[in-house]
Amino acid sequence: MLYNKFSTYLKEKYGSKVYKLPLNLPVTCPNRDGRISGSGCIFCGEEGAGFENLPSFLEIKEQLKLNSKYIGKNYSSEKFIAYFQNYSNTYLPLEDFKKYINEALAENIVAVYISTRPDCIEDSYLSFLKEIKQSKGVDIVIELGLQTVNYHTLKFLNRGHLLAEFIDAVLRIKAFGLESCAHYILDLPMDSMDDVIEGARILSALGVSQVKCHSLYILKDTVLGEMYERGEIQPVTVEEYIERAVSFLEYLDPSIVVQRLIGRAPEERSLFCNWGMSWWKIHDAIERKMIEENRYQGKKFDYLNGKALSGISEKT
Repeated sequence: MLYNKFSTYLKEKYGSKVYKLPLNLPVTCPNRDGRISGSGCIFCGEEGAGFENLPSFLEIKEQLKLNSKYIGKNYSSEKFIAYFQNYSNTYLPLEDFKKYINEALAENIVAVYISTRPDCIEDSYLSFLKEIKQSKGVDIVIELGLQTVNYHTLKFLNRGHLLAEFIDAVLRIKAFGLESCAHYILDLPMDSMDDVIEGARILSALGVSQVKCHSLYILKDTVLGEMYERGEIQPVTVEEYIERAVSFLEYLDPSIVVQRLIGRAPEERSLFCNWGMSWWKIHDAIERKMIEENRYQGKKFDYLNGKALSGISEKT
Protein backbone atom coordinates (compact mmCIF):
# COMPACT_ATOMS: atom_id res chain seq x y z
CA MET A 1 0.00 0.00 0.00
CA LEU A 2 1.48 3.34 -1.08
CA TYR A 3 -0.69 5.32 1.32
CA ASN A 4 -3.93 5.06 3.26
CA LYS A 5 -6.23 6.30 0.50
CA PHE A 6 -9.53 7.94 1.44
CA SER A 7 -11.64 6.19 -1.21
CA THR A 8 -10.38 2.78 -0.09
CA TYR A 9 -10.97 3.65 3.57
CA LEU A 10 -14.57 4.70 2.87
CA LYS A 11 -15.38 1.59 0.84
CA GLU A 12 -13.95 -0.70 3.53
CA LYS A 13 -15.73 1.17 6.33
CA TYR A 14 -19.16 1.57 4.75
CA GLY A 15 -19.24 -1.36 2.32
CA SER A 16 -19.66 0.72 -0.83
CA LYS A 17 -18.53 3.90 -2.54
CA VAL A 18 -19.22 7.03 -0.51
CA TYR A 19 -19.02 10.63 -1.74
CA LYS A 20 -19.06 13.99 -0.03
CA LEU A 21 -22.01 16.31 -0.55
CA PRO A 22 -20.74 19.89 -0.04
CA LEU A 23 -23.01 22.11 2.05
CA ASN A 24 -22.77 25.88 2.24
CA LEU A 25 -23.92 27.76 5.35
CA PRO A 26 -24.47 31.51 5.70
CA VAL A 27 -21.43 31.78 7.95
CA THR A 28 -18.21 33.75 7.94
CA CYS A 29 -14.90 33.52 9.80
CA PRO A 30 -13.56 35.33 12.90
CA ASN A 31 -10.48 36.20 10.88
CA ARG A 32 -12.66 38.12 8.41
CA ASP A 33 -15.44 39.73 10.45
CA GLY A 34 -13.21 41.70 12.83
CA ARG A 35 -13.27 39.45 15.89
CA ILE A 36 -9.67 38.43 15.22
CA SER A 37 -8.93 40.30 12.00
CA GLY A 38 -10.82 42.02 9.24
CA SER A 39 -8.53 41.01 6.41
CA GLY A 40 -8.50 37.21 6.67
CA CYS A 41 -5.72 34.85 5.65
CA ILE A 42 -3.55 36.34 2.92
CA PHE A 43 -4.44 33.52 0.50
CA CYS A 44 -8.21 33.40 1.08
CA GLY A 45 -10.58 34.64 -1.62
CA GLU A 46 -14.06 36.01 -1.16
CA GLU A 47 -15.69 32.63 -1.71
CA GLY A 48 -13.50 30.89 0.86
CA ALA A 49 -12.92 27.22 0.10
CA GLY A 50 -16.34 26.54 -1.39
CA PHE A 51 -15.99 27.85 -4.92
CA GLU A 52 -18.07 24.93 -6.28
CA ASN A 53 -20.78 25.09 -3.61
CA LEU A 54 -24.46 25.80 -4.05
CA PRO A 55 -25.70 29.16 -2.71
CA SER A 56 -25.87 29.40 1.09
CA PHE A 57 -29.46 30.70 1.01
CA LEU A 58 -30.71 27.26 -0.06
CA GLU A 59 -31.94 25.08 2.78
CA ILE A 60 -29.70 22.22 3.81
CA LYS A 61 -32.19 19.58 2.70
CA GLU A 62 -32.41 21.21 -0.74
CA GLN A 63 -28.62 21.31 -1.09
CA LEU A 64 -28.42 17.64 -0.11
CA LYS A 65 -31.14 16.72 -2.59
CA LEU A 66 -29.54 18.57 -5.50
CA ASN A 67 -26.00 17.40 -4.81
CA SER A 68 -26.95 13.77 -4.11
CA LYS A 69 -29.00 13.65 -7.31
CA TYR A 70 -26.03 14.88 -9.36
CA ILE A 71 -23.26 12.93 -7.59
CA GLY A 72 -25.29 9.75 -7.15
CA LYS A 73 -26.13 9.71 -10.84
CA ASN A 74 -22.58 10.36 -12.01
CA TYR A 75 -20.70 8.19 -9.51
CA SER A 76 -23.19 5.39 -8.74
CA SER A 77 -23.33 6.08 -5.02
CA GLU A 78 -26.17 5.71 -2.54
CA LYS A 79 -24.22 6.61 0.61
CA PHE A 80 -22.97 10.10 1.29
CA ILE A 81 -21.08 12.35 3.67
CA ALA A 82 -22.70 15.67 4.58
CA TYR A 83 -19.76 18.05 4.24
CA PHE A 84 -20.05 21.51 5.77
CA GLN A 85 -17.21 22.91 3.70
CA ASN A 86 -17.01 26.66 3.48
CA TYR A 87 -15.47 29.07 6.02
CA SER A 88 -15.68 28.26 9.76
CA ASN A 89 -18.80 26.16 10.28
CA THR A 90 -18.64 26.08 14.07
CA TYR A 91 -18.48 29.88 14.14
CA LEU A 92 -22.21 30.08 14.79
CA PRO A 93 -24.47 30.39 17.82
CA LEU A 94 -24.81 26.89 19.26
CA GLU A 95 -28.56 26.62 18.60
CA ASP A 96 -28.09 27.61 14.95
CA PHE A 97 -25.28 25.08 14.62
CA LYS A 98 -27.48 22.34 16.08
CA LYS A 99 -30.27 23.20 13.65
CA TYR A 100 -28.03 22.89 10.58
CA ILE A 101 -26.44 19.64 11.72
CA ASN A 102 -29.82 18.06 12.44
CA GLU A 103 -31.12 19.12 9.03
CA ALA A 104 -28.21 17.27 7.40
CA LEU A 105 -29.04 13.91 9.00
CA ALA A 106 -30.84 12.39 6.03
CA GLU A 107 -31.37 8.65 5.67
CA ASN A 108 -28.44 8.06 3.30
CA ILE A 109 -25.93 10.17 5.26
CA VAL A 110 -23.33 7.95 6.95
CA ALA A 111 -21.06 10.71 8.26
CA VAL A 112 -20.90 14.45 8.86
CA TYR A 113 -17.68 16.32 8.08
CA ILE A 114 -17.36 19.86 9.43
CA SER A 115 -14.69 22.28 8.23
CA THR A 116 -13.62 24.97 10.69
CA ARG A 117 -10.72 26.75 12.39
CA PRO A 118 -8.77 25.40 15.38
CA ASP A 119 -9.80 28.42 17.45
CA CYS A 120 -13.50 27.73 16.78
CA ILE A 121 -13.60 24.45 18.72
CA GLU A 122 -15.48 24.59 22.02
CA ASP A 123 -16.70 21.87 24.40
CA SER A 124 -20.43 22.59 24.19
CA TYR A 125 -20.35 22.11 20.38
CA LEU A 126 -18.32 18.93 20.76
CA SER A 127 -20.71 17.61 23.41
CA PHE A 128 -23.62 18.08 20.99
CA LEU A 129 -21.72 16.34 18.18
CA LYS A 130 -20.87 13.43 20.46
CA GLU A 131 -24.57 13.09 21.28
CA ILE A 132 -25.43 13.11 17.57
CA LYS A 133 -22.82 10.44 16.85
CA GLN A 134 -24.17 8.18 19.57
CA SER A 135 -27.88 8.72 18.98
CA LYS A 136 -27.91 8.79 15.17
CA GLY A 137 -25.08 6.37 14.46
CA VAL A 138 -23.22 8.71 12.10
CA ASP A 139 -19.50 9.39 12.17
CA ILE A 140 -18.32 12.91 12.94
CA VAL A 141 -15.09 14.29 11.48
CA ILE A 142 -13.98 17.87 12.17
CA GLU A 143 -11.67 19.27 9.49
CA LEU A 144 -9.23 21.84 10.85
CA GLY A 145 -7.37 24.36 8.74
CA LEU A 146 -3.78 24.15 9.98
CA GLN A 147 -1.76 24.68 6.76
CA THR A 148 1.66 24.55 8.50
CA VAL A 149 3.23 23.84 11.89
CA ASN A 150 5.73 26.69 11.46
CA TYR A 151 4.39 29.45 13.72
CA HIS A 152 6.42 32.08 11.86
CA THR A 153 4.62 31.08 8.66
CA LEU A 154 1.25 31.05 10.43
CA LYS A 155 1.89 34.66 11.43
CA PHE A 156 3.00 35.55 7.90
CA LEU A 157 -0.20 34.03 6.48
CA ASN A 158 -2.25 36.06 8.97
CA ARG A 159 -3.99 32.90 10.13
CA GLY A 160 -5.02 34.52 13.42
CA HIS A 161 -3.99 31.43 15.40
CA LEU A 162 -0.77 29.53 16.05
CA LEU A 163 0.09 25.88 16.66
CA ALA A 164 -1.18 25.76 20.25
CA GLU A 165 -4.80 26.30 19.19
CA PHE A 166 -4.55 23.40 16.74
CA ILE A 167 -3.09 21.08 19.38
CA ASP A 168 -5.83 22.09 21.81
CA ALA A 169 -8.54 21.49 19.19
CA VAL A 170 -7.30 18.01 18.27
CA LEU A 171 -7.02 16.96 21.92
CA ARG A 172 -10.54 18.22 22.68
CA ILE A 173 -12.00 16.49 19.62
CA LYS A 174 -10.38 13.20 20.65
CA ALA A 175 -11.60 13.59 24.24
CA PHE A 176 -15.19 13.65 22.96
CA GLY A 177 -14.68 10.52 20.87
CA LEU A 178 -14.77 12.37 17.55
CA GLU A 179 -12.34 12.36 14.63
CA SER A 180 -10.18 15.14 13.24
CA CYS A 181 -8.73 15.95 9.83
CA ALA A 182 -5.89 18.43 9.28
CA HIS A 183 -5.62 20.55 6.15
CA TYR A 184 -1.96 21.05 5.22
CA ILE A 185 -0.31 23.12 2.46
CA LEU A 186 2.84 21.24 1.48
CA ASP A 187 4.53 23.82 -0.74
CA LEU A 188 4.43 27.10 1.16
CA PRO A 189 7.55 28.85 -0.18
CA MET A 190 8.41 30.21 3.28
CA ASP A 191 8.46 26.65 4.66
CA SER A 192 11.33 24.21 4.18
CA MET A 193 11.33 20.45 3.74
CA ASP A 194 12.10 20.24 7.47
CA ASP A 195 8.82 22.07 8.20
CA VAL A 196 6.89 19.64 5.99
CA ILE A 197 8.42 16.61 7.70
CA GLU A 198 7.83 18.09 11.15
CA GLY A 199 4.22 18.65 10.14
CA ALA A 200 3.80 14.93 9.45
CA ARG A 201 5.51 14.10 12.74
CA ILE A 202 3.29 16.43 14.79
CA LEU A 203 0.07 15.21 13.13
CA SER A 204 1.16 11.64 13.87
CA ALA A 205 2.07 12.40 17.49
CA LEU A 206 -1.30 14.05 18.04
CA GLY A 207 -3.12 11.13 16.47
CA VAL A 208 -5.23 13.00 13.94
CA SER A 209 -7.56 10.69 12.04
CA GLN A 210 -7.17 12.11 8.54
CA VAL A 211 -5.13 14.64 6.58
CA LYS A 212 -5.90 16.62 3.45
CA CYS A 213 -2.87 17.82 1.49
CA HIS A 214 -3.04 20.99 -0.58
CA SER A 215 -0.80 22.75 -3.04
CA LEU A 216 -0.58 26.52 -2.72
CA TYR A 217 -2.83 28.37 -5.13
CA ILE A 218 -2.74 32.13 -5.53
CA LEU A 219 -5.94 34.03 -6.24
CA LYS A 220 -6.56 37.43 -7.72
CA ASP A 221 -7.61 40.22 -5.35
CA THR A 222 -5.88 38.69 -2.32
CA VAL A 223 -2.90 39.92 -0.33
CA LEU A 224 -0.93 36.90 -1.50
CA GLY A 225 -1.96 37.59 -5.08
CA GLU A 226 -0.66 41.14 -4.86
CA MET A 227 2.63 39.89 -3.41
CA TYR A 228 2.91 37.36 -6.24
CA GLU A 229 2.32 40.02 -8.89
CA ARG A 230 5.04 42.19 -7.29
CA GLY A 231 7.47 39.27 -7.43
CA GLU A 232 7.65 38.91 -3.64
CA ILE A 233 6.42 35.30 -3.65
CA GLN A 234 7.95 32.60 -5.81
CA PRO A 235 6.18 29.22 -5.79
CA VAL A 236 8.30 26.11 -5.46
CA THR A 237 8.64 23.88 -8.53
CA VAL A 238 6.26 21.02 -9.25
CA GLU A 239 9.17 18.62 -8.73
CA GLU A 240 9.70 20.09 -5.25
CA TYR A 241 6.01 19.68 -4.46
CA ILE A 242 6.10 16.04 -5.48
CA GLU A 243 9.15 15.39 -3.30
CA ARG A 244 7.57 17.21 -0.36
CA ALA A 245 4.39 15.14 -0.71
CA VAL A 246 6.30 11.85 -0.77
CA SER A 247 8.50 12.84 2.19
CA PHE A 248 5.44 13.98 4.15
CA LEU A 249 3.81 10.60 3.62
CA GLU A 250 6.95 8.71 4.63
CA TYR A 251 6.89 10.31 8.08
CA LEU A 252 3.11 10.10 8.50
CA ASP A 253 1.56 7.45 10.75
CA PRO A 254 0.25 4.81 8.29
CA SER A 255 -3.06 4.65 10.16
CA ILE A 256 -3.88 8.26 9.22
CA VAL A 257 -6.26 8.42 6.25
CA VAL A 258 -5.09 10.66 3.38
CA GLN A 259 -8.09 12.43 1.87
CA ARG A 260 -6.14 13.96 -1.00
CA LEU A 261 -2.61 14.60 -2.24
CA ILE A 262 -3.32 17.87 -4.05
CA GLY A 263 -6.20 20.32 -4.39
CA ARG A 264 -7.82 22.56 -6.98
CA ALA A 265 -8.80 26.21 -7.27
CA PRO A 266 -11.25 28.38 -9.28
CA GLU A 267 -9.43 28.73 -12.62
CA GLU A 268 -10.99 32.06 -13.57
CA ARG A 269 -9.68 33.69 -10.39
CA SER A 270 -6.29 32.01 -10.14
CA LEU A 271 -2.98 33.71 -10.76
CA PHE A 272 -1.18 30.46 -10.00
CA CYS A 273 -2.52 26.94 -9.50
CA ASN A 274 -0.82 23.57 -9.86
CA TRP A 275 1.80 24.87 -12.31
CA GLY A 276 -0.80 24.98 -15.08
CA MET A 277 -1.18 21.20 -14.91
CA SER A 278 -4.21 19.00 -14.27
CA TRP A 279 -4.32 17.95 -10.62
CA TRP A 280 -4.51 14.27 -11.53
CA LYS A 281 -1.21 14.43 -13.46
CA ILE A 282 0.54 15.65 -10.31
CA HIS A 283 -1.32 13.05 -8.24
CA ASP A 284 -0.15 10.31 -10.61
CA ALA A 285 3.42 11.64 -10.57
CA ILE A 286 3.46 11.41 -6.76
CA GLU A 287 2.30 7.79 -6.85
CA ARG A 288 4.74 6.93 -9.65
CA LYS A 289 7.68 8.38 -7.68
CA MET A 290 6.66 6.35 -4.62
CA ILE A 291 6.55 3.13 -6.64
CA GLU A 292 9.83 3.75 -8.46
CA GLU A 293 11.73 4.68 -5.27
CA ASN A 294 10.05 2.16 -2.95
CA ARG A 295 8.64 4.87 -0.70
CA TYR A 296 5.35 4.61 1.14
CA GLN A 297 3.32 6.14 3.96
CA GLY A 298 4.90 5.39 7.32
CA LYS A 299 8.25 4.15 5.99
CA LYS A 300 10.02 6.52 8.40
CA PHE A 301 7.38 6.42 11.14
CA ASP A 302 9.77 5.32 13.87
CA TYR A 303 10.07 8.34 16.15
CA LEU A 304 7.35 7.91 18.81
CA ASN A 305 7.02 5.81 21.98
CA GLY A 306 10.53 6.37 23.33
CA LYS A 307 12.60 5.92 20.19
CA ALA A 308 15.86 6.19 22.16
CA LEU A 309 14.93 3.08 24.13
CA SER A 310 14.44 0.88 21.08
CA GLY A 311 16.83 -2.06 21.07
CA ILE A 312 17.73 -1.72 24.74
CA SER A 313 17.03 -4.91 26.64
CA GLU A 314 15.72 -4.75 30.16
CA LYS A 315 18.31 -5.78 32.72
CA THR A 316 17.25 -8.49 35.13
